[in-house]
Amino acid sequence: MTNNEDLELLDLVAPDFIKTLEKRFRILQSISLMEPIGRRVLADDLNITERVLRTETDLLRKQGLIISSKSGMSLTKTGSDVVIKLTDVLADYQGTALLEKQLSSRLGISRCIVLPGNADKQHRVVDSFGRRLNQLLGTLLPTGQSMISVTGGSTLARVARNLSSDLSKNRQLVFLPARGGVGESVAIQANSVCAEMASRTQGQYRALYLPEDISEKSFESLQKETSIKSVLDLIYRSNVVIHSIGTASVMAERRNLSSKEQDVVDSGRAVSEAFGDFFDQNGKLVYKVPRIGLHVRDLARIEYVIAIAGGESKANAIQSYMKNAPHHTILITDEGASKLILRDNPLK
Repeated sequence: MTNNEDLELLDLVAPDFIKTLEKRFRILQSISLMEPIGRRVLADDLNITERVLRTETDLLRKQGLIISSKSGMSLTKTGSDVVIKLTDVLADYQGTALLEKQLSSRLGISRCIVLPGNADKQHRVVDSFGRRLNQLLGTLLPTGQSMISVTGGSTLARVARNLSSDLSKNRQLVFLPARGGVGESVAIQANSVCAEMASRTQGQYRALYLPEDISEKSFESLQKETSIKSVLDLIYRSNVVIHSIGTASVMAERRNLSSKEQDVVDSGRAVSEAFGDFFDQNGKLVYKVPRIGLHVRDLARIEYVIAIAGGESKANAIQSYMKNAPHHTILITDEGASKLILRDNPLK
């Protein structure tokens, strides 16, 4: 029998067991997303009384799944492992698998991975994106060498810190910046994200020391430089792309658009941004930042395309961008974004 059939059988014979399992799983899951967290805040988040929560957390503490400190409750290593395994076990039973299928159908892409929580409110959700990406890459990547192009941004900077050296087993990983610099904080530029991913996985990386918005004339000259040309050649040979999806207003500011460019973006009612392209809610291209590196049009020929974005605030941007994404895109997101997308655009 499948995990789902096993759980349905248990629910038929001992429904209280399943309810208890789900309740304690929700507690562990919420702690993992917000740790360290105090009992009062956690009780409010779960919509249960502190008294009930105290009883459950005391039991989980005795089982060695959580620990308490002055800062609040956190998961132990065992607790973290339990959450990861139970997430898969309960996915079908709790309807997560169905949610992922519905979202994939709504967005017109091959696969969606929906993780618990709302990145806008629970800061650890983005860490769970990173852990799930690590697991996904471990499944997808072949042995031997893989060229992985990565964009920048605060989401991917945090995701990068959750990759592990397990990925490099029987593999030679080379991380590459998908684009040139973006005029933002060095910590979240693509070069920095690549360096962090390489460090965490014990892979290699190449940097592209080149602003993304230089003129075409300057680019023609610079691309002949050996150090730049060699990196660009590798980027165009990538078999994996990992990118985020931005909201247009945030990315317009981050990319330091001129007032004229800003007017074009605003008048076109841009909603999303990816790879320097700004799209309206119907997926129509509103404005394109002159860029060096990969473009949205290049993604169709790349074997694995993984987009990462979550939180209710990204729901509109995800829908907008996905109208241009290649069908084989895999989206890693959260319940906050996915449920809002499906609520506003129910399947017919």
